[in-house]
Amino acid sequence: MREYRTIREVAGPLMMVTGVTDVAYDEIGEIILQNGEKRRCRVLEIDRDRALVQLFESGAGINMENSRVRFLGHGIQLGVSPDMLGRIFDGFGNPIDGGSEPIAEEYLDINGTPMNPTARMYPEEFIQTGISAIDGLNTLVRGQKLPIFSGSGLPHANLAAQIARQAKVLGSNEKFAVVFAAVGITYEEADFFIQDFKRTGAMERTVLFVNLANDPAIERIATPRMALTAAEYLAFHEDMHVLVIITDITNYADALREVSAARKEVPGRRGYPGYMYTDLATLYERAGRIRGKKGSITLIPILTMPEDDKTHPIPDLTGYITEGQIILSRDLYRKNVVPPIDVLPSLSRLKDKGIGEGKTRADHANTMNQLFAAYASGKDAKELMAILGEGALSDLDKKYAEFAEEFEKRYVSQGYDTDRSVSETMDIGWELLSMLPREELKRIDTKYIDMYYKPSER
Repeated sequence: MREYRTIREVAGPLMMVTGVTDVAYDEIGEIILQNGEKRRCRVLEIDRDRALVQLFESGAGINMENSRVRFLGHGIQLGVSPDMLGRIFDGFGNPIDGGSEPIAEEYLDINGTPMNPTARMYPEEFIQTGISAIDGLNTLVRGQKLPIFSGSGLPHANLAAQIARQAKVLGSNEKFAVVFAAVGITYEEADFFIQDFKRTGAMERTVLFVNLANDPAIERIATPRMALTAAEYLAFHEDMHVLVIITDITNYADALREVSAARKEVPGRRGYPGYMYTDLATLYERAGRIRGKKGSITLIPILTMPEDDKTHPIPDLTGYITEGQIILSRDLYRKNVVPPIDVLPSLSRLKDKGIGEGKTRADHANTMNQLFAAYASGKDAKELMAILGEGALSDLDKKYAEFAEEFEKRYVSQGYDTDRSVSETMDIGWELLSMLPREELKRIDTKYIDMYYKPSER
């Protein structure tokens, strides 16, 4: 393996090596310092015999005359095996839970290979999260990409942990796993996830990748890809249904911006690189189902919207690639609604495919539409009440306003430790709809009204 003593420049996280031959883009290299210490780098750019590399660690202490560089002939790889389940790794796939490194069955490039669109199966099988606002109104389907849009200070970490604990596929013989990637988080947040998974027993079926806020930017970029590589192995080699949760995509995008600025690339919107859409798509599009494979990858990326701005480039581009979004509301959070999911602007574009008889319940689609409509009417009635006073409302308006209050308290607000079956969620929905006159249930088939409507509870 050839070594180069031709380091010409070190600038922040970047280093220039000249006189190189047979070096490829994205290839991993080792920098051997004068004292024998080894540091890692990755090739970002090749221009004839010059290689621009990105340092994984600090550039401090690199003596350009006495340090050597050698390239390893492959990109960043992850050693995969079923023994990964129940383990905690850093953003480069090294175990940090005190255990030995799992014996790898094979090593996979973390950039993966694109999923052939013609080999994709359409997502249409229900995943139960135990959260009514998701299961009942914005249903998650196997193979779907459903992001959570949050804001600074909102409890998306609690919601992420709850989904990771409670998510399951309905069926007796289905193997289910969670791959959780924490990107650019604080030590306290990392400790919260680890302790929560251990306390509830969810750790046994979870692979956890943790990248802290003080870790290098390149590790932040690698962490989601590590998680998706582990998920692809578990799904398509071990026939498991895998739920991948990545938090926080905003930290990932900020790392992309940092590297782009160091390379002096022309910035796009808000300083983010112009290729950020393509880069995010290379992550999100690794989720799905493949024809002929039993396993599946379902992806829930979580991102915090700077200044709660839905038009910010990160949520904006994410919305183009994914199939809907779950939005957390600051107003509901102030009202102590837990979790504060705002169901009206939230959307799961595949929800109609994962519900109904044989999947959830036959009345699901009808009651979902009616709950949406009734809650929207109730919110309008409450706004009218705030402007004109309660005396300006009709008796029906008052019923809708009362419905909206009860809907938030009983349906949306369930706490972070309540795991509801989809049948329980449907029953609570019917109890709430029974507050309204029967003739107002215009979106529900009469046979379901006869079965579930209980006017005595109005």
